[in-house]
Amino acid sequence: MKWLDRIPLSLLAPAAVLLALAPFTPEPHLWEKLKMLVAGTLVKPLDIFDLLMHGTPLVLLVLKLLRGRREG
Repeated sequence: MKWLDRIPLSLLAPAAVLLALAPFTPEPHLWEKLKMLVAGTLVKPLDIFDLLMHGTPLVLLVLKLLRGRREG
């Protein structure tokens, strides 16, 4: 997990927030794809890619914060 430590929080946090909330209207893709996942309708490759693209920075941010909390 050393690679995660090398990613600056000042870069990761805004990227995570912006990608998690983009597009702002009518509804963020991440929220839409999570609803599709729960409903069982997340089957198209493009939708799966969208979920990964919009969710990965947020997951990385949470992991970095948890890792920093354990070490600090």
